[in-house]
Amino acid sequence: MIELGLADGSLIDELIALTAQSLSHLEIKEHFNIIKEIGRGKYGKVLLVTHRCRGTPMALKVMPKASTKLQGFLREYCISLHLSCHPCIVGLFGIAFQSNEHYGFAQELVIGRDLFAVIQPKSAVKRCVLQIASALEFIHEHGLVHRDIKPENILLLDSHCCRVKLADFGLAQTRGTLIRFISGTLPYMAPELCAVALEEGQKEVTAPPLSVEPSLDTWAFGVVIFCILTGYFPWERCVTSDDFYQEFADWCQAPTVEEVPPLWKRFTPAAMEMFSRLLELNANNRCTVGEVRSYVEKDWLMPTLKLKFKSSFLCTVKKEKGCFYGILLANRYSMLP
Repeated sequence: MIELGLADGSLIDELIALTAQSLSHLEIKEHFNIIKEIGRGKYGKVLLVTHRCRGTPMALKVMPKASTKLQGFLREYCISLHLSCHPCIVGLFGIAFQSNEHYGFAQELVIGRDLFAVIQPKSAVKRCVLQIASALEFIHEHGLVHRDIKPENILLLDSHCCRVKLADFGLAQTRGTLIRFISGTLPYMAPELCAVALEEGQKEVTAPPLSVEPSLDTWAFGVVIFCILTGYFPWERCVTSDDFYQEFADWCQAPTVEEVPPLWKRFTPAAMEMFSRLLELNANNRCTVGEVRSYVEKDWLMPTLKLKFKSSFLCTVKKEKGCFYGILLANRYSMLP
């Protein structure tokens, strides 16, 4: 196990330097039996493999050299390794390598589904929330920010969320790192992060560089909780041109005057208080992820509006000409048994 105690990123930098010096060169098929592909994204793909000598099953994350910077690969691997001792974070085997065409590293094989696959009952949601809060606190205590909290990166080891693991540290950064701009936005991104997003046709942003802080994860965590309780996103992105975000922002600024927005009416006052802390518009006043513990014993859904369906998709709701309609974002998963 790696000795923890990261305060300023210096340990990660040291790990990167040491790993770069000792990065072995091997061809995947010479050392691993490839069973099947189990994941794919912009980064590359994840393969289910067994080690040829030991027979150990592993999840091999491989990234094409043509589209992956060595420093970025090393950072993801070293951050993942540094944090992998936490029970709610996907573990690593300490195997990192390069082949002629790829960079790769071996992860613990997590057999299950991601949180995108299922809208869970309230009790399971709370079990999931507590475990992810624990993982995020661990990450933040060691000077890091995940930056990609979303259902696809929360892996369920069973259908009742008794065991949950956080995955994918491809965007993780040391706290205090400056972001000058990002390309595109997602519903999980905090408003301060959306402010440095390049719009189509833009060459630069007018907002000052953004410091990476744990509050970015807190916001995304709040959005994820909303998603798994409702089955849809609260908004498309956190900008004033998004009606649903603006309705929520107006309520946050005057909760005793403004009526609770329509998409939020299913939640109890206690849940709305929790969301107002997690989704505080001012990042400096946003709570820590651990604060959700004080709300777990309270009801989150109104008795007459409790979730009456289980859905195999996650959608975002839009309003056009006074009418609401849902946009299907993913329907590739069936329900867990």
